[in-house]
Amino acid sequence: MSKTLTILDKDYKNWIKELSSRYRKSQLKAAVKVNSEMLHFYYDLGGDIVTMKAEQKWGSGFMKNLGIDLREQNPDATCFSDTNIRYMKNFYLLYHSFIEITPQAGAQLKDNEIAPQAGEQIEGNEITPQVGKQLDEHEFSQQVVEKIESDIFSIPWGHHKLLIDKFREEPRKALFYAHESLENGWSRDTLLNFIDSDLYDRQGKALTNFKKTLPAETSDMAQELTKDPYDFAFTGITEKYNERKLKDALLDNITKFLLELGTGFAYVGKEYRLQIGDKERFIDLLFYNLNLSCYVVVEVKIGEFDFADAGQLSGYVVSCNHILRKEGRDNPTIGLLVCKQKDNLIAQYALEASSQPLGISEYELAKLYPEKVDGTIPTIEEIEENLSDAVRDK
Repeated sequence: MSKTLTILDKDYKNWIKELSSRYRKSQLKAAVKVNSEMLHFYYDLGGDIVTMKAEQKWGSGFMKNLGIDLREQNPDATCFSDTNIRYMKNFYLLYHSFIEITPQAGAQLKDNEIAPQAGEQIEGNEITPQVGKQLDEHEFSQQVVEKIESDIFSIPWGHHKLLIDKFREEPRKALFYAHESLENGWSRDTLLNFIDSDLYDRQGKALTNFKKTLPAETSDMAQELTKDPYDFAFTGITEKYNERKLKDALLDNITKFLLELGTGFAYVGKEYRLQIGDKERFIDLLFYNLNLSCYVVVEVKIGEFDFADAGQLSGYVVSCNHILRKEGRDNPTIGLLVCKQKDNLIAQYALEASSQPLGISEYELAKLYPEKVDGTIPTIEEIEENLSDAVRDK
């Protein structure tokens, strides 16, 4: 019996590591490509059903028959249940107005109104930077369409089924969450959590002065990294608390905290010490945002916002620029104040008075009464629809 030779050469070991890494990357690329090809097939199948008016042509039992016939022709396939085929139809209906856009519609945009990447703003129209948030099919250039297709056909089918269930009549919301899922690598559970916390309505909503204080190329991206309100329900705080207890709870749940803050945040320190002349000052929470290449000072207040809070935050931002920021590497520091309550007019005046890039948001620990109760108790119409679906599936 031959004996296995153990090779101890350093170059050989490094080569094995490199090969293993390349193999894993190739597996990932293959999986992504397979997922994309299947999603294109699902989309096309759904499009065939709609454009052929198949249900009108072949009757209410058509979906069930189609599934049976496709499974007979493709016995190894597991995707042809009548329920899944119905999802394919709705998949097409949800996104086709964004994808199937004529060149004339795209040509309506001026050259400087093209936003191929999320995070860029369409000049002139003041359209929200993120793809899918404020756009309709008449405002898309070819680059935007390609970006939308990339988002839609790159996330898992299970994500799309969830989006179809939640936003069948709200395609822009579905598109927003599809983009965010891809951009941030969200699992299905994480996607559901952000849907339940109304991220679509909170994203980019902080009061800020970024347009006045940051370069144009970064101000929109910085705005989109904000939220209002921030959802701190993950802290589990339900009783009386002070600022220290809240900050400790945020850091005890640092993974969820970073997820709520958004893309690219790296934690630097709590009560971060700055030596300013003969005085010591302590920042509540200090982060570095990798996408913006800048420090982000976060001050947490459990009370109502007042002018003095903005002055303190501005001082911390200036101090970080002098002490921590490296010229040529770091962009200007941003300050974010998260408070329990704010008067929007006072906050706006405070922002106008500051020359530093600041944002002001509120936070919520828990929603005692949900704003939307639709779907909690089914309506008569929903019950009838579900019964009709059940009859068709038999």
